[in-house]
Amino acid sequence: MKIKRTLKWSFLTILIVLFIWFQFAYWTSSNDCDRLSAVQGESMKAIVYCDYGLANLRYADIQKPVPTDDQMLVKVRAVSINPYDWHFIEGTPYIMRALGVGLRKPKDTRLGVDYAGTVEAVGKNVTQFKPGDDVFGGKTGAFAEYICVRADRATALKPANITFEQAASVNIAGITALQALRGHGHIQAGQKVLINGASGGVGTFAVQLARSFGADVTGVCSTKNVEMVKSLGADHVIDYTKDDYTKGTERYDVILDNVINHTLAENRAVLTPQGKYVMIGGGGPNDNRWVGPFGRVIHTLLLKPFVKQQMGMMMADSNANDLAFLANLMETGKMKPVIDRTYKLNDLAAAIRYLEVGHARGKVVITLD
Repeated sequence: MKIKRTLKWSFLTILIVLFIWFQFAYWTSSNDCDRLSAVQGESMKAIVYCDYGLANLRYADIQKPVPTDDQMLVKVRAVSINPYDWHFIEGTPYIMRALGVGLRKPKDTRLGVDYAGTVEAVGKNVTQFKPGDDVFGGKTGAFAEYICVRADRATALKPANITFEQAASVNIAGITALQALRGHGHIQAGQKVLINGASGGVGTFAVQLARSFGADVTGVCSTKNVEMVKSLGADHVIDYTKDDYTKGTERYDVILDNVINHTLAENRAVLTPQGKYVMIGGGGPNDNRWVGPFGRVIHTLLLKPFVKQQMGMMMADSNANDLAFLANLMETGKMKPVIDRTYKLNDLAAAIRYLEVGHARGKVVITLD
């Protein structure tokens, strides 16, 4: 009995401590909005948000950044939107807030990642780039007229044969597709690869990349996108409004799942015995608002020890080497980003709403020219 009482009080103590911690963390959750509004020196236009929610996006004047010795100042010409962005805008799934994004308010008030632009100035330690270079890559806070980026991070020279809008669409979506196929799918020439969600941001890159690796590519999309997916190099296209790829007789060596609209069991049924299923992380606006896609991830991890097929989720890790690899494919004409629509920076909320619907063909891009 004494042990039971001790365990009971220990459990209650833990709950009380967690409750107190949560209350403290929630009510002290703040950000730098006051500092941002106090502009000193040169200013620039940028998107900021002091509270969660699309209605709280502000097109504001903030201080223009100054590069450090290891940075370069880039005049932004275009920025692309990713599901990543609206997850931060809405603060969902809510587990993100507890993991450091900010419980009550977003800790980081700047948004945007994927950019393309022109180098205006470089720090004294920067040797890879010079003023006048056109570059693209990833940097938090890219929804702005200027950003400072480290030259040794996720940055590469923009190929001359693609536009700033196209270059801005590459970082997250292109690298996700590359790492999913090459790093997680271990794609090989001659393999059968299925891309579920072949007409979206990651999907349009994945179809072209799988083709460039010599795979036999099947794309899954809606009726209106069939011809577009074929034009990207897909050997076969399945119209999901007419056919279900999990009910077919074909077996695939790699499945890259951007949509996650079938169960793991259904996907396993159309994988080869040693096949690989790669789920793209992030989730959609209709996912569970508390844990998002992580419930599916847990299911995958629990299943993994009991099956020969490799199954898992991945998130992109932006880096200069992969950006340079993708730049070479674009320069040689083996890959071309697909742009659905473009918006102006002060119309970001409308662009996010369009992306949330989930039917964008390729990428949605913000232009700053």
